[in-house]
Amino acid sequence: MQQLKKLSRGDMVAILSPSFAAPGKWPHVYELGLERIRTVFGLEPVEFPTTKKIGASREERTADLIAAFARDDIKAVIATLGGNDQITYIKHLPTEPFKNNPKPFFGFSDNTHFENFLWLQGIPSYYGGCLFTQFAMNGRMDPFTIDFLNKALFESGEYELRASDTYNDVGLDWNDPTTLEQIRTYEPNEGWQWDGVGIAEGITWGGCLESLDEILRHGVAMPSVESFDNIILMTETSEEIPSHEYVRRVYRALGERGILARVQGIMVGRPQACNFKKNMTAKEKSVYREEQRQTTVAIVREYNATAPIVLNMDFGHTNPQIPVPQGMQARIDATQRKVFVTY
Repeated sequence: MQQLKKLSRGDMVAILSPSFAAPGKWPHVYELGLERIRTVFGLEPVEFPTTKKIGASREERTADLIAAFARDDIKAVIATLGGNDQITYIKHLPTEPFKNNPKPFFGFSDNTHFENFLWLQGIPSYYGGCLFTQFAMNGRMDPFTIDFLNKALFESGEYELRASDTYNDVGLDWNDPTTLEQIRTYEPNEGWQWDGVGIAEGITWGGCLESLDEILRHGVAMPSVESFDNIILMTETSEEIPSHEYVRRVYRALGERGILARVQGIMVGRPQACNFKKNMTAKEKSVYREEQRQTTVAIVREYNATAPIVLNMDFGHTNPQIPVPQGMQARIDATQRKVFVTY
């Protein structure tokens, strides 16, 4: 993997919409995110032609990705939000513009596809830190999120991850601009959940389980099976709130591919358990997460009896959120119940 350069205050960062152009629908959220980039992190956001263009073609979004990476004055690229169609065009990207100009990319959910592409070119990225969901957080940015974004943007070295004391997965309606002034309601966090013992080390790879499912079923290029001898697998599920049976099938596919037998360890993000169309009580959310936890552990153990598994971590479709390095070194110490990653 190539070494990414860290940013300095005052640097310019590209704001792109590789999936859904959310700024075109919710400009007030977009402007708040830009303000936070300037005031909280001291960086200068740069908009590109399709950042706000709803319905931009695959060719137009490809051009923006290439242009952002090619510009020497752009020091990082931040996705506005996820979506559901990167599978259709990321696989066709040329490799040289990215190999020749590596820089940090921040995004999650559908951006799993672009991060997998970067990984294959030897370019690390950060799974997390979308403009709308982290920078433009209602009321204020979460200090926990700010801390880990600062590590990703400006700091280098190995850091111990930690569990947040509270969490939120109940969003506020972006269609109502007044919600940007509201503070979200947080709930007590159950903390990390563990299975297995010992120490596992490897390079991180993974992302949104639904996107990994698409990579598998459509035959998109991904790390070779042999590569997983040195990989810590990362997965989490989206606001689609997939059933534990769906999770079972995707993990079983990873097992049947020979991947689960080789991974050194597995990190699982806290499952989002509600959305605007489906709300759950605290008890229902607990049951949903427990079903997914039990399913994940059971399937992994059918193929790998020893790899340490850490679940309910603060990455993916949850807040506060850790932008977890993709393609960098990670260490899971299941005996001491600690996780370390390299930023």
